[in-house]
Amino acid sequence: MSTSIKSVFEKEMRSLPLDVLLPTRDVKPSDRCFGKYKMILSTIPKVGLIEPIAVFPCRGRKGLFVVLDGHLRLKALRELGYQEATCLISTEDDPFTYNDKVNRLSAIQENRMIMKAIEQGVREEDIAQSLAVDVDHIRKSLNLLEGIDPVAVEKLKDKPVTAKALRLFKRVKPVRQRDFADLMLTTGDFSFAYAQMMLLATPPEMLLEPDKPKASKALKPEVVAQLEKEMETLERDFRIYQDSYGENTLSLSVIQRYVQRLLENATIKRFLAKNYPEIFEELNVVASMETL
Repeated sequence: MSTSIKSVFEKEMRSLPLDVLLPTRDVKPSDRCFGKYKMILSTIPKVGLIEPIAVFPCRGRKGLFVVLDGHLRLKALRELGYQEATCLISTEDDPFTYNDKVNRLSAIQENRMIMKAIEQGVREEDIAQSLAVDVDHIRKSLNLLEGIDPVAVEKLKDKPVTAKALRLFKRVKPVRQRDFADLMLTTGDFSFAYAQMMLLATPPEMLLEPDKPKASKALKPEVVAQLEKEMETLERDFRIYQDSYGENTLSLSVIQRYVQRLLENATIKRFLAKNYPEIFEELNVVASMETL
């Protein structure tokens, strides 16, 4: 069964003159006092516009665009004397849709941004000042991905995995790091706590330092043992269901298409509606499902 997926953004970003961007709210004087505005103002001259401005074509006014997200960025660009901005064109006139779909800067993206700035000759101190963090944070970010499998990094590159969680990846072998990434993607949990649980469930032969304790000394040995056992069970059950997921999804897709074809038959449709209304209602629900 083929499913049509509607994109909420144009595929390519565009550089638009600031004069054609119409804000939907004013940036109040108090906004400029916020650390975020100061960070944007100091970052742009050094590393450029990190996140594009989200806009939507203005109805009835050709060539103009309504700003959905990025008012502080727009204000900063104008204050700095810029003439154009990189924009993400939305296909829906809805700022809530944008904020729901967009992925904010992740730890991996921040690392790549910092590495790029360093390559372009920007000093660590300047980057720290731009991002409103201390230099030590920048230095830690520089080696954040060292020792982490490139495949695992690629899988998580735009996900909200924390730097603290990524550092736990370095305690296991590359093949186990890929397991970590796959489990995080499937469960949607990118937290440090979940990374800790996966570390606890890692067998000694998959650890880079088997003799190093996997959990905090604050936890009692019996608690750690129980956590390890529970996580191993969860991971084993998860893999069993994961193995059968593809086959089950295919079977459900075939069943759904069969139900759709049944309900396309007017005679069958009338018979079910008259004699089995409850079943008819459930079959309609199955036939109209967009995802399984």
